[in-house]
Amino acid sequence: MIQKYIYGDPIETDAVIKEIPTSEGHPSYGTISTQDGFSFTYIMQPEDIVYGLGESNRGINKRGFLYVSNCTDEPNHTEDKQSLYGAHNFIIVDGINHSFGLFVDYPTNLTFDIGYTRSDTLTISCQDADLNLYVIDGTDAYDITRQFRHIIGRSYIPPRFAFGFGQSRWGYEKPEDFRKVVSEHRKAHVPLDMVYMDIDYMDGYKDFTVNTEAFPDFKGFVDEMKEDHIHLVPIIDAGVKIEEGYDAYEEGLAGDYFCKKEDGSNFEAAVWPGLTHFPDVLNPAARAWFGQKYDSLLSQGIDAFWNDMNEPAIFYTPEGMAEKQKITKELLSGDSKYPPVAIFYLMSGNDISSDYARMYHKIDGKLVCHNKVHNLFGYNMTRAASEAFAKLVPDRRILLFSRSSYIGMHRYGGIWTGDNKSWWSHILLCLKMLPGLNMCGFLYVGCDLGGFGENTTRDLLLRFLALGVFTPLMRNHSATRTREQEFYQFEDPQDFAAVIGVRYRLLPYLYSEYMKAALGDDLYFKPLAFTYSDDAVARQIEDQLMLGNEIMIAPVYTQNAAGRPVYLPEEMIFVKFLADGTILQEKWEKGWHFAEVALNEVPLFIRKDHKIPVVDVAEYVDAIDMTTLQYIGYTDADYELYTDDGITPIA
Repeated sequence: MIQKYIYGDPIETDAVIKEIPTSEGHPSYGTISTQDGFSFTYIMQPEDIVYGLGESNRGINKRGFLYVSNCTDEPNHTEDKQSLYGAHNFIIVDGINHSFGLFVDYPTNLTFDIGYTRSDTLTISCQDADLNLYVIDGTDAYDITRQFRHIIGRSYIPPRFAFGFGQSRWGYEKPEDFRKVVSEHRKAHVPLDMVYMDIDYMDGYKDFTVNTEAFPDFKGFVDEMKEDHIHLVPIIDAGVKIEEGYDAYEEGLAGDYFCKKEDGSNFEAAVWPGLTHFPDVLNPAARAWFGQKYDSLLSQGIDAFWNDMNEPAIFYTPEGMAEKQKITKELLSGDSKYPPVAIFYLMSGNDISSDYARMYHKIDGKLVCHNKVHNLFGYNMTRAASEAFAKLVPDRRILLFSRSSYIGMHRYGGIWTGDNKSWWSHILLCLKMLPGLNMCGFLYVGCDLGGFGENTTRDLLLRFLALGVFTPLMRNHSATRTREQEFYQFEDPQDFAAVIGVRYRLLPYLYSEYMKAALGDDLYFKPLAFTYSDDAVARQIEDQLMLGNEIMIAPVYTQNAAGRPVYLPEEMIFVKFLADGTILQEKWEKGWHFAEVALNEVPLFIRKDHKIPVVDVAEYVDAIDMTTLQYIGYTDADYELYTDDGITPIA
């Protein structure tokens, strides 16, 4: 059962698409106050587990920390960070005697104090009491999740090639860079379907442009890549450069499509191309215009995009820079109230909330400060593209994913988890984010395998890839000025071929389970407790996940480890894809085991009385030979394999 409570005058987010009648009074769970903003308080029992919050820090169980839903350009994902790129305001309190879910539909800063101030107290609070609160009763956490998934709408369905492996690096600038990536993969028989184009492909970092000096015949280059079964995936940023003669700028001015300042003039902020305007994607007319701009690349054969910098990220505003310069002059003249050391802090820091306070959107004919709707920007930028694709290429699925998001965007695209690091702890962080993201509707998800920032190592990359075998988005991505981390930068490339090859052997199963989850408002990744709710040990496991209905994954995430301990809630078959192409299968009893896993091996566990399909390795998705399909696991079991053409949109 789902109940909706309205407080104040909420801003419509379109996160929920099912009509839910409004209930009177207050929820039967917790205490609500609207005296000073909004707060919901609930006293948790010691055994309660709190799930949800999508892309957020720390564990699957969210108890014991403070989380703030505030889409943030935060590249340092350390344990102290309260906000990351997404804002996903859905939680489940899963107790022994009763469970309930809460979705707080509020488009800006929202704080979840989940046993942080007091270990037994959950407090959800925000500045303004203008929101929709959805309360979901169900038999258990899994049931509550599925009810929530039903009211927020079907998850995005990408083309089938998007389940292949992708190689990316910030620094590929010219055709030869991309050709080298492709040739090295094909030469070593390492599967590859996508190569990503970061900001260097553009003309001066301007959206919907191509550097014609580097790519004099861009369409010809796109066609060349497609002949080798490679899909190029260009990046699109949020800011439109202020430059006379640049079509996106001129059109945005003419149509009055840009975000404003309070005085009605266009808001300016610096990002990669310099000073930019932001498209007012919360305005339907501006959203339609911005979405149509993707056609400049679609018309040249591009069929995949990733949206970035759309929190929106801001380097500075002219007003903010002027304030810093004023303070600096005061410091240097000795007239400042601040100590001299403050000059470094004030010039290096970035009080982005002050910049956002200068930015306004036109909503229903009224100017609304960005700080009131901040978490909706990346969502609606991706929505703009998706809605345009439905008109521009109605007969094809387009790959689309984003950095920033809010619940509702899951209908339009996937997400990657942003600028992680080449740290062992970030393998585990990625793993723990996956079920929470699925609960909030985001199925097409993944992290930057190998780590985006810092310098990876061969063993770290291999272990990252072994997790990435199972994530719908499987991409090796790294930052400029870090160690190059394509597989061919390391010795023994056959080990990378073995690990990445497992992805293609499992792809029919992974695609099948993804489609079942998307079409059935279900989960692709689940905590063990969602399947084994009566198992006290399974309720505590956070480094193993259920995938689909057949398998459990337990990746190795520790440096120099020969394997890892694994808990089996029931009898399962331990499967290991070996480097020589053979598949090891051993029946293991319920309980604790130690699984030995070499760097060039990929493990998984098949549930009792279940089986999964596997095929022979292929070098790209379209080359997968379904006549080689066989089943492993409990071969007398049944399995329903979902198949389609992988490109036609699902009605």
